[in-house]
Amino acid sequence: MNNLPAPFAPLVAGGDGLDRYPAEPRALAARMADIYGLPLDSVLPVRGLTHGLELVFRLAARDGLRVEAPDAEPYRALAALYAAPAPDAATGAIILRALGSPEAVAEMAERVAPALLVIDEGMAEFADAPSAASIIGDHANLIVLRSLSLAYGLAGARVGAALAQPETLARLTSVQEPYALPEISIRLALQALDPSRMIETTARIALVRSERDRLVKALARDMAIEPGFGPVIMARPADPDAVLTALARFGLAAERAGDRLRLPVSARAEVNDRLLAALGLGAASGRAHRTGEAVRDTKETRIVCAVDLDATGPVSIATGVGFFDHMLEQVAAHGGFSLRLACEGDLHTDPHHTIEDSAIALGQALKQALGERRGIARYGFVLPMDEANASVSIDLSGRPYPVFEGTFATPFIGDYRTDLTAHVFRSLAEHLGAAIHVSVTGDDDHHKTEAVYKAFGRALRQAIRIEGDAVPSTKGVL
Repeated sequence: MNNLPAPFAPLVAGGDGLDRYPAEPRALAARMADIYGLPLDSVLPVRGLTHGLELVFRLAARDGLRVEAPDAEPYRALAALYAAPAPDAATGAIILRALGSPEAVAEMAERVAPALLVIDEGMAEFADAPSAASIIGDHANLIVLRSLSLAYGLAGARVGAALAQPETLARLTSVQEPYALPEISIRLALQALDPSRMIETTARIALVRSERDRLVKALARDMAIEPGFGPVIMARPADPDAVLTALARFGLAAERAGDRLRLPVSARAEVNDRLLAALGLGAASGRAHRTGEAVRDTKETRIVCAVDLDATGPVSIATGVGFFDHMLEQVAAHGGFSLRLACEGDLHTDPHHTIEDSAIALGQALKQALGERRGIARYGFVLPMDEANASVSIDLSGRPYPVFEGTFATPFIGDYRTDLTAHVFRSLAEHLGAAIHVSVTGDDDHHKTEAVYKAFGRALRQAIRIEGDAVPSTKGVL
């Protein structure tokens, strides 16, 4: 194989290192092993779940064996790519979609041995049943395929994993092409699987599951619904063509499979409401929730922050700086909005980057959620706490201007550096696009700090409140 680099780097943004052929994805395999709870040598990163299936078909074709698979895509397309074995050929592999409990998988693995039993767990993250990966160590003929396409939003990057005993994975790698997983896909997968993403990923999956339950209950009044899970509902309407036409009028699409339809489930309630409205099963919701998200990766920190200004929960903060987590929780609680923020930072050096970069990400997410700021109250004002008094005034004008008046004698509250409080509100002002004026007095630095964050939440609650539909400016724009 040619391992020499290209003569020059590509003319693309973020293309550092892409002039070299990809190395073995060991870091990705290690992260997947951690997530799936398996030894490193039981994980083989592949180019999407379909690539894992293709390796099974290749292996069977090379050995002159048959593959038994569902009569559906992508199994049909893969079977057509490889020469059919002799009619009396032995079965080399049986492919099944998620089979249910690990006990059921174990029973079948024993029954079909020595043929491979391949379990397609492309939507396992959305299911209640435990993964069959938990019993791989007991069955040498068991392969479990996982995917990052749906649960992690990486359908276009094509990344997945084959999970099996090392000797079984060696059989798959014997038919794997060189450089199977592109470097850019490896990088994207490592970002999506970073610990800083887990809070938001878990929340997204939970939201899809709850929205699916809501849709199934409503759709079942009008059509047959097949059992299942994940962000797709298999439905059997009386007139599939009429349903497709109705959905198209609302800007929605579905996939037809014979007399069945694959209906998508969105993490956004307003999109699912449109689906129900299209089918005459509900009314389209009014104003969509004001949501914002910021993903910030630097050499010092990796952060995901998500806000929903029109929901009071969930609130989940994990920066590694306990007191700062508590302060951000106070902002969300007193601001009356949902906030999820996770940060993996260089706390072994100092909390500075974690605290300041988290404030930047929060400001960016709030700015995105506010959009053109139509209908907001715009201004917010204030909070005493015991002997401390904090005054916070906000103007969500789009023009950043921070003012902080107050000092702290205590350098640390836990791991939190009190001198960074002013930096936090400066970062918020700059990245939210707001004038934020803070003044705090008192004797106890703990009380003073907490009063500032609570007062900011209260002022923000007033400022983001919807009062109408106009942009709150005589200029007509903020």
